[in-house]
Amino acid sequence: MAVRDTVTPEEWETRVELAACYRLIDYYDMSDLVGTHIAARVPGEEGAFLLNPYGMYFDEITASSLIKVNFDGDVLTENPEYQLNAAGFTIHSAVLEGRPDVACSLHTHTRAGIAVSTMECGLLPLSQHSMRFYKSISYHDYEGVATNLDERQRLQRDLGGENHAMILRNHGLLACGRSVSEAFWLHFRLEKSCQAQVDAMSTGAELKLVPEEVCEHTLGQMQAGGTRFGDTGWPGHLRRLDRMDPSYKH
Repeated sequence: MAVRDTVTPEEWETRVELAACYRLIDYYDMSDLVGTHIAARVPGEEGAFLLNPYGMYFDEITASSLIKVNFDGDVLTENPEYQLNAAGFTIHSAVLEGRPDVACSLHTHTRAGIAVSTMECGLLPLSQHSMRFYKSISYHDYEGVATNLDERQRLQRDLGGENHAMILRNHGLLACGRSVSEAFWLHFRLEKSCQAQVDAMSTGAELKLVPEEVCEHTLGQMQAGGTRFGDTGWPGHLRRLDRMDPSYKH
């Protein structure tokens, strides 16, 4: 029986959006072979979320291929060809269980994200993109490959109860949102912030930081928009995917 025939319409819609997010991360060159992951909460099913099968590339992910698992690690909907991503389970079960307001969490190993994750200064208020994360980004120290379930408590502690982005030190980036579209938008913005910082620092020129009062004002403007920024561009992303390869919907 097809996966679509075994799930609720709400879960299927989430599956399609999550598969689209995987394709977009690959399209914008933010994937890392099979090394990263994105998760989304299953609507109406307490403690259940969707995660990519370990071994599929992001440009291969479809709505049907996603694995459904709960916070205890019980696989609820299998992919017969692939296993669950263990590190992905640790990270995303921590975020989704610890933050009921989060519907989607996204983790990458981008070149710029890794570079900034190694900097003691962290993310600097250098660009308009980085204003969204002014005093609202968390940091988590590196503990090795995230297969130790005990790390979930520290991931939850470090992310906290309000921030929607976290830099995993010496590792990469994490963004989460109230929807798949918001998580993607926040991660895209975080990656651009890191790229701009690495580019600016590489010139050796003296850096001009945005004044604190302007940072606070701009952050307020962006937070006041709620999920609008992610919602506005999302239909266009889906149209692009439909033109390129609509198989993510299957």
